Amino acid sequence: MEKRNLEQRVAIKVCAKLGDSATETYAKVLKVFSDDSMSRAQVFRWHKMFKDGRESVEDEARGGRPVEVRTDTNAP
Repeated sequence: MEKRNLEQRVAIKVCAKLGDSATETYAKVLKVFSDDSMSRAQVFRWHKMFKDGRESVEDEARGGRPVEVRTDTNAP
């Protein structure tokens, strides 16, 4: 995960714990991270998850095809 995303998720978590609304949180994220900020939808999604009790700022494991595959052919 990118450091930028992790920092923003931590900021969103703090705002949610302090009782800020999702709109207030998004405004703060925009102010601090400006052009590198998450989309409004992402901020609202993470804010809701933290309000609902989520503690981790890390991505959850997902099923499906792995991002990187190492075979004998492409191994260093």
